[in-house]
Amino acid sequence: MRQIILDTETTGLEATKGHRVIEIGLIELSERRRTGARFHRYLNPEREIDRGALEVHGIDDAFLRDKPRFAEVAQEMLDFIGDAELVIHNAAFDLGFLDQELALAGRAERLAGRAVLDTLALARERFPGQRNSLDALCKRFGVDASQREVHGALLDASLLAEVYLALTAGQGDLGFATETPAATVVRRELGAGALALRVVRAGPDEARAHVARLEAIEKLTKGACVWLKLEPTPVPEAA
Repeated sequence: MRQIILDTETTGLEATKGHRVIEIGLIELSERRRTGARFHRYLNPEREIDRGALEVHGIDDAFLRDKPRFAEVAQEMLDFIGDAELVIHNAAFDLGFLDQELALAGRAERLAGRAVLDTLALARERFPGQRNSLDALCKRFGVDASQREVHGALLDASLLAEVYLALTAGQGDLGFATETPAATVVRRELGAGALALRVVRAGPDEARAHVARLEAIEKLTKGACVWLKLEPTPVPEAA
């Protein structure tokens, strides 16, 4: 199965208020393995970046001034995605922005109708009531995010790939698919002698303690100790 891990950075938080995409990061997985293929573009949004957004990703207007517009890279992005399943953290956010960009570019294609796995929804289902941001999940699964001083679409997509593999480790794998470090099936051959079980019998003191406990239960339940009714247990003689 082919999957694309997707992340974006934007000029602000709301596409409906005219904010635009300024960075796209895509990483390809095939059968839960990185293929090494990736798509990464910075974009000129043709508008200023909000101060709050700048503090999150550190990408400023001057850096983006000579970058291509979304319309110039749209086909390349769509070709890279193809018919793959999209894996996105908080999918509604990124898809809302990208579909707006496609509309502004005069494109008929939309990403929202494609196969999408939202890792935020998946994490909330698995860890209800806990923090499930990408940073929190990196810490929970031991994914090294030490280089993430600011957000970046390609870096975050790379981190999300590791989080996704850890979050879904073992799901849908009955041992027939290609194994990965996150979901390895361990097999061990057992010799015939490995099934021989050692029988350990109770000694006299243990048996007497057992009978005493059953008699106490019998007294407490007023004669309703099922064990004594099914199999009366004699007290063994001392050795």
